Amino acid sequence: MRKIVHVDADAFYASVELRDQPRLRGLPLAVAYHGPRSVVTTATYEARQFGVHSALPLRTALARCPQLIVIEPRMDVYREASQILQGVFYEFTDLVEPLSLDEAYLDVTQPKQGPPSATLIAREIKRRVKERTGGLTVSCGVSFNKLLSKLGSGMNKPDGLTVILPEDVEALVAGLPVGAFHGIGPVTARRLEERGVKTGADLQAVSLQELISLFGVQGRQMYAVARGQDDRPVDPNGERKSVGVEETFDLDLTSLQEMHLQLVKIAGQLQRRLETQGLAGRTVVLKVKFASFASVSRQISLPGPVFLESDLLRIAVQLLTLELLQGRAVRLLGITVGNLQDPTGRHVLPSLFDAVQ
Repeated sequence: MRKIVHVDADAFYASVELRDQPRLRGLPLAVAYHGPRSVVTTATYEARQFGVHSALPLRTALARCPQLIVIEPRMDVYREASQILQGVFYEFTDLVEPLSLDEAYLDVTQPKQGPPSATLIAREIKRRVKERTGGLTVSCGVSFNKLLSKLGSGMNKPDGLTVILPEDVEALVAGLPVGAFHGIGPVTARRLEERGVKTGADLQAVSLQELISLFGVQGRQMYAVARGQDDRPVDPNGERKSVGVEETFDLDLTSLQEMHLQLVKIAGQLQRRLETQGLAGRTVVLKVKFASFASVSRQISLPGPVFLESDLLRIAVQLLTLELLQGRAVRLLGITVGNLQDPTGRHVLPSLFDAVQ
């Protein structure tokens, strides 16, 4: 049985700002780029009391909390703090799968140092990170697979440590909302809830055949997730190479105007996803799946990184031509950004963690 720790820094960007500007402690603070369509990348727990959270439009955040202090991201500083975190991780194992600057899976089944207990290793990771970063805290989830360890790290934030044992899984999973599970995004969660499937227990009651008929290959994954099953190994080469959003429509789209309206929504979701991760990219890919299930994609490489909804939408609309559609009805649209960098143009993947390996 594997021993896996999921480590997630608490309000990472905001915590770095509070570390460097202690006079702001106790005040509602958000890290966000300034602009009419900007979103919050992260917020302090004081700001969260006003309903301010990551991916929230900055305009809405300021309406909810007029006294909100907004600080522009300092990616170089966050990157330096991230390298300290990663350095601590590699002291215990080489099996580290970074997910972002502030989040990673660690397989500590056979640790390089320390006790064989994954719980004690997680506790020591928390101590070393806090000491070496000048006070930053992380939350850890400890379990026997990636799905459960990630669930655990989010259960007792901030500065939490949650252990999920095999005997805990059935009751824990049954009580969770379906949107809490890995691989079930907001759109899929909404489709499930419309069918009365709101919790893990509800999902467990749906047969494998029915899930596959409703969701295709994803249905098989959902069946396993509802039972706390996850065979994915920790992949030390699993750096993210792209970020995308796609949506399948209940009714096929037949007009270009309908497709453009959907691209507005998709581009907005993609901006929020990129901005909360501090990423941008120089390659934009449009994916189109037709009613016949045939798929095509078109992409463009840009001289500089983009992440704003307006830029993503403009490019997607340019790629979605009448020649491409050829009068065919569309059942899915998606936009993906690759060649990832931070928004200032510095390339951050896949070389982001080279310095600590």
